[in-house]
Amino acid sequence: MRVAALAGGVGGAKLVDGLAQCLSPDKLTIIVNTGDDFDHLRLRICPDLDTVCYTLAGSANPETGWGRRDESWNVLESVSELGGPSWFRLGDRDLGTHLERTRRLNEGESLSEITSDFCRAWGIEFTVLPMTDDDVSTWVYTEDGEITFQEYFVHRQCQPRVTGFRFENAEHAHPAPGVIESLQNADLVIICPSNPWVSIDPILAIPGVRSCMDSLPVVAVSPIIGGKAVKGPAAKMFAELGIEPSTLSVFHHYGKMLGGFVLDIIDVDQVESIRTHGIQTLVTNTLMKTTGDRQRLAKEVLEFSENLIN
Repeated sequence: MRVAALAGGVGGAKLVDGLAQCLSPDKLTIIVNTGDDFDHLRLRICPDLDTVCYTLAGSANPETGWGRRDESWNVLESVSELGGPSWFRLGDRDLGTHLERTRRLNEGESLSEITSDFCRAWGIEFTVLPMTDDDVSTWVYTEDGEITFQEYFVHRQCQPRVTGFRFENAEHAHPAPGVIESLQNADLVIICPSNPWVSIDPILAIPGVRSCMDSLPVVAVSPIIGGKAVKGPAAKMFAELGIEPSTLSVFHHYGKMLGGFVLDIIDVDQVESIRTHGIQTLVTNTLMKTTGDRQRLAKEVLEFSENLIN
């Protein structure tokens, strides 16, 4: 079974890690959101790409899920002492990634080329692709005005009330090399338990991605459990947009593209509402606290999905 996984954020990275424990490198391609990429301290920061790669490399911070383990903060502390911006936490080891990425981008290399080389350096055998090599930026409409995603998410800690989103330049962007091919060659697309609004929708906004998925079995794993997001502002976003934060709302967000849907046992009461749409469901424990949980959930999702392919 050849799988293309769409991912972003900590939840997406965890399931991708589980899939990597169940599939061989030639059977799994990960397409990662880059809508939250931005420039900070004149460095190009790619939060979702780095979270996925650090997780696959076994070097992610186990407490936060983002950043690198055994991190130090000397550079950031020095920047802060001098009155510079310290609201975005960049550790010393993490800075090495951003410095080298920025240097190579400035020399004309593409993000996908750099990501491939980084994966080799970190011992990652799986193919990790940015959704595009073009600049696509997620902007958040709020009651305080329109702001960039990182301004909303990190600097303002998700406080402004959300009214909508836009993905700047998405309609003019091209899928990164390998993205369309990986979808065309896939037997299955898995939408990881990432924020639907700001981690998955930017990927789907890239021309050609959604249309490639039309002929494929697509399975989504809900990031909402019991009306709450495991991590991040997804539930808050649903509520502020006038939509009840629930597994059922996640299902409706993806709509007709789905052939299967995975939800937590705590939300079993919503199964029948989903099945009335002719969608197969898997009810299981979707909370991934340990590496073993990631592998177990990935295995269950793959076994469940075999019924959609055959």
